[in-house]
Amino acid sequence: MQVRDAEVLFAPDSSQLRFLPEGPIACGVEMFSWVAIQHAQDIECGSLNVFDWNGRTNTNYELPGRPGFAFPTEAKDVYVAGIERQVMFVDTATGEYRAVSESIDSSVENTIINDGIPFEEGIVFGAKDLEFATKKAGLYFWRAEDWELIRLRDDQICSNGKVITADIEGWSLLDIDTPTQQVVRYRLNTKEGTLSEPDVILDLTHLEIFPDGMVATPDGRSVIIAFYNPQASEYGVARQFNLATGEVEAEWRCAQAPRVTCPLLLNTADGVKLVLTTATEDMDSAMYQEHPSSGCLFVGDTDWDQAPLDYRFTSEQLGI
Repeated sequence: MQVRDAEVLFAPDSSQLRFLPEGPIACGVEMFSWVAIQHAQDIECGSLNVFDWNGRTNTNYELPGRPGFAFPTEAKDVYVAGIERQVMFVDTATGEYRAVSESIDSSVENTIINDGIPFEEGIVFGAKDLEFATKKAGLYFWRAEDWELIRLRDDQICSNGKVITADIEGWSLLDIDTPTQQVVRYRLNTKEGTLSEPDVILDLTHLEIFPDGMVATPDGRSVIIAFYNPQASEYGVARQFNLATGEVEAEWRCAQAPRVTCPLLLNTADGVKLVLTTATEDMDSAMYQEHPSSGCLFVGDTDWDQAPLDYRFTSEQLGI
């Protein structure tokens, strides 16, 4: 196993931006966006952030609630975002918000949208139980063709990392419901809006840390998973797993930041870099003092020359 130390890329000077950073995604040339899901335990709103790799600067946009994801589109300044229980179009230039799907988890209480992944036919995203206890949150497919919202499952606790792949048989979804400590694979039928029964691809139940965000490696043979550690630890980790064997091929370490939430493989002039978000969520002041890099964004080296870009929705798909 190859072990690499990640370095601090961005240290927010605001405790609100350190609380729960997630969802980094490539945005423009050597730029990426990310969401601050919630600005504090008692603040029910968050923000969209855009980070300039070359200038090492971060631009912050307040949002009207807690975002689980925000994906850039081919339309300048327009994002597709999951905020609270709505899929919305967000225009950062004008500050306008437009809800396009509003019936997420309407049959239950105390859940909000969490992690998702865009692909050419729409978005697969999940929700989370805010008490992190009950199997009641949904897993959804938002179909770009007709903006139909389809509930795929209704028994998630905290729906996190997702990878979509295509083969001659159609679409496959790799998915993490964090408390299960497993990565499962489904066949996804986008026309019918259905999932197959899950197959367990990676069983991580022997670990004392929890899988959170996930990204596929450029060759598609492995995944990199960010791990959330609720306990004190010298460092937090993201690990690369071979999907065929389950072998841990590499590990990136974030010193003094045990709660690693999401990974991004970012193309730069210096090759592909691994960007990792970390969080201070549920840390008391004493623990934070012992882990002062928590809530920072980290960056680590990789051996890849090029990473594929996530799908960008077109203006036609967005109706603008």
